[in-house]
Amino acid sequence: MGPAPPTPPLPPTQTPITEPEPPSSDLEIFTSDDRNSQLTALTRDWGTNWERRLISTEELLSGGPPRDGIPSIDDPQFVAPSQATDWLAGNEPVISVEINGDARAYPLQILTWHEIVNDTVGGVPLIVTFCPLCNSAIVFERTLDGEPVEFGTSGLLRNSDLVMYDRKTETLWQQFTGQGLIGDLAGAQLTFLPSAIISFADFRAAYPDGVILSQETGFGRNYGRNPYAGYDTIGNNPFLFDGELDERLPAVARVVTVALPNGTDVAYPLGVLIEQGVINDVQGGQNLAIFHEGGTASALGAAIIAEADDVGATGVFDPMVNGRLLTFRQENDTILDNETNSTWNIVGQAIAGELAGQQLQRLVHGDHFWFSWAAFRPETIIYAGGE
Repeated sequence: MGPAPPTPPLPPTQTPITEPEPPSSDLEIFTSDDRNSQLTALTRDWGTNWERRLISTEELLSGGPPRDGIPSIDDPQFVAPSQATDWLAGNEPVISVEINGDARAYPLQILTWHEIVNDTVGGVPLIVTFCPLCNSAIVFERTLDGEPVEFGTSGLLRNSDLVMYDRKTETLWQQFTGQGLIGDLAGAQLTFLPSAIISFADFRAAYPDGVILSQETGFGRNYGRNPYAGYDTIGNNPFLFDGELDERLPAVARVVTVALPNGTDVAYPLGVLIEQGVINDVQGGQNLAIFHEGGTASALGAAIIAEADDVGATGVFDPMVNGRLLTFRQENDTILDNETNSTWNIVGQAIAGELAGQQLQRLVHGDHFWFSWAAFRPETIIYAGGE
């Protein structure tokens, strides 16, 4: 007999809420419209309340396409993994989301062209977002005032990162932080949900009953090709980033990132994680297990995504299982825990051994370019190695 099927995942560390968190009392809300003539002309027909804002509009830059010029996917269609193999290579990166037993994969070959998918997974209305300029794949709940609301691309960037808008209040939201920037909900905070960039092959193995976002999006795009070929080359300068670069790491160095509830922000350089295979760490009072596994291509390297360099996949977990603290190691590309010698996969499922069928609690994490994380989290601790 094979291993028992994985148990349903534990809830994320941040308890999901159905409304964005209200603005913190210590946030300064500006009450004047400071748009210049160019931005005023660009946004003339928008319903955004420009007299309620956290930032100066001077921080906003046009990315080129107009609002919704990069179209969100609002009626996503899905296929079984077996139906995607003709157009999706096993090493291609997908954003993996699993809620209440509903597992879905959103290929970056599609998200690169659309940046936002409005969907409902396991009964939870959410948005799956990807900003290729920051390599930031982030998932949020999308319930405002008690009802699901669609999000779209504004055509604006801040710190090179996607600025979204909701189609109910037309508030502008920062993709990287999930914070309302300008509009009626300025200062509000969207709820993050755990997700991961993994390979199609890893998703298919972990979730055989999962589904894949279809190329039948209603739009004609050259899916499978990367319009940002070579963008992730070390030494490149970020596009439309006019902030000060944090030179502790190269701008487009890849980092695995965690923002903990006590305000501690940590970045694990991908090179360090690859060298160690697994990192067992404690930050901000939180035990952390950070996994890496090879076999996932960069979405931003070669012109054909499947031919790009292997950057691998990562996962960040709470290593407590049934009241026992586990520690992990990697042997011959296999992740094992030291306490029971059980085998674990990249999404935190025990697939063999004493703990087969157990699921580690997934923590919200990111696989970002360093410049973007540092721009929004300047006090970040950089993990330097060791146990």
